[in-house]
Amino acid sequence: MRLSVVGIGPGGADYILPIAQQVLADADIVIGYSYYFQFISHLLKPGCACIGKDLTEEEARAALAVDSCAPGKHVVVISSGDAGIYAMASLVYQYASRHPEKEIDLQTIPGISAFIASAGKLGAPLGHDFCCISLSDLMTPWTTIEQRIKAAAFGDFVTSLYNPRSKKRFWQLERFKEIFLAHRSPDTPVAIIRQVTRPEESILLTTLKELPVAAVDMFSLVMVGNSQTYQFKNFLVTPRGYLDRKPQSGQEIQDESFRQIAAQLQRTDLSPADKWAVMRCIHTTADFEYEDLYHSNDNAITRWQRYLQNGGTIVTDVTMVQSGITKSFLEKYRSQVHCYLNAEGVPELAEKEGLTRSQAGMRLAIAQHPEALFVVGNAPTALFELCDQLGNEDFKPAGIIGAPVGFVNVVESKLKLQAMKQVPYVIIKGRKGGSNVAASIVNAAFTYE
Repeated sequence: MRLSVVGIGPGGADYILPIAQQVLADADIVIGYSYYFQFISHLLKPGCACIGKDLTEEEARAALAVDSCAPGKHVVVISSGDAGIYAMASLVYQYASRHPEKEIDLQTIPGISAFIASAGKLGAPLGHDFCCISLSDLMTPWTTIEQRIKAAAFGDFVTSLYNPRSKKRFWQLERFKEIFLAHRSPDTPVAIIRQVTRPEESILLTTLKELPVAAVDMFSLVMVGNSQTYQFKNFLVTPRGYLDRKPQSGQEIQDESFRQIAAQLQRTDLSPADKWAVMRCIHTTADFEYEDLYHSNDNAITRWQRYLQNGGTIVTDVTMVQSGITKSFLEKYRSQVHCYLNAEGVPELAEKEGLTRSQAGMRLAIAQHPEALFVVGNAPTALFELCDQLGNEDFKPAGIIGAPVGFVNVVESKLKLQAMKQVPYVIIKGRKGGSNVAASIVNAAFTYE
C-alpha cells in the first residue's frame, strides 16, 4: 500500500513538476480540497477516484487518506504549492505514525510553493535570508505568531506571509504591519501577489507604510523586503549582502570596524577628538567598557595632535608601548619615541634610590626630555614618578597618558594624575589599561583630523 503527498504548485499548469505529474498519473485515489481538482483532473488516469473535502477539513483528509490505504492501492493527497509548507504532509505523516501496523509506503513529492512562484514574478526579492510566517491562528496561538513576527522584523528577514487575511481573521495583518513599522523603514518595499500563476494573477508593489490591508485576502501572498531591498522597474531586488562586497584590505577592515564601533557609542559628553581616542581603544581591545573608563582634560588629544605632527618626542614606560606606536606615523612626522627602562645607568639609579626600574627610567627620561609626551601603559610606579616630578619647574611635559594595568597601586596612581590639573592628560580609570591601550591613544592623537 502506497501513500503519496503531492504538491501541485500554486495553480498554473506549467508549475506542476514532472515528478508530481507522474505520481498523479499512477494514483488510484486522490484526496484533496475540492477547489484544487480543476488543476489536476486532466493528469489522472481513467477510473481514479477523486474525493473532495472542504477547505477546513485538513485533518479529515489526512485520516481518510490513511484509512483508505490498502494492498495494491496508491492513495494520493494533494496540496497546493509545496505539500510540506503549511500543507498536508505533516498531518498525513502524523496520522500514519499512529497506525504503524499498516506498513504504508510513504513519500512526499515537492511542489513550487507560492512564495517561490511569487519571488520569480518579482525578480529577485529572496537574495538574502528570508522566512515565511502564517498569520492563521487556527492551529497556532497568536502569542506565538507575534513572537515570530517580532523576531523576523528585528532580524531583518525578507518575510513572506501565508494566510494573511480572511473575513474572520482581518486584524492580524494590521498588527503585523504595526510591529514591522517599529523595526523597518516605512519605505520598505512590499508586494501583494494575488492568485499567483493563475489567470487572475495580479501584483501590487507598495511600501510598508502604504500597505493596503483591506486589499489582501486568502488568495494573496504578501512579501516584505529587508532593509536592503529596493524596487527596480517592476521588480524587487534584495542584494546578497549588506555591503557591495565585504571589506578585504586592511584599511577597509579597519574602516568598517570603526564604523561599527561608532554606531554603538553611548556617551554624549565626548569631544570629537576624545571620541576618536575612545574608538581606537575599543578597536584595540574589543571592549566597550573603555568608553566609560576614558577620562581627559584640557583638550589633550587635539593639543597632542599639533605637538606630534610637528615632530614631538614621546617617552614610554615600557618597550611594549614603544612597539605599539605606529612606525609610519613616527616616520611621517619625524617624531621620536624613547623608552629608558633598559637604558644605561637605570639599574644603578634604581638600586641607589630604592626605586623600581620604571621609576628610574622615567627620572632619567625627564632629565633628557622634560617637554615630551609621557606615556605609561604598564607600571603605576612610573606614573607616580611623573606626578611627583610635576612639582619641578624644569619638568613641563606636553602631557601624560596614564593607562597602567594591574592591581597594586594602579587605581591610586591614576587618581593622583587626575588631581594634577596643570598638565594635559588622558586617563583610563580603574584597573584596566595596558601597553596596547596607551599606544592606541598616542596613535589617536597622531591621526585625529
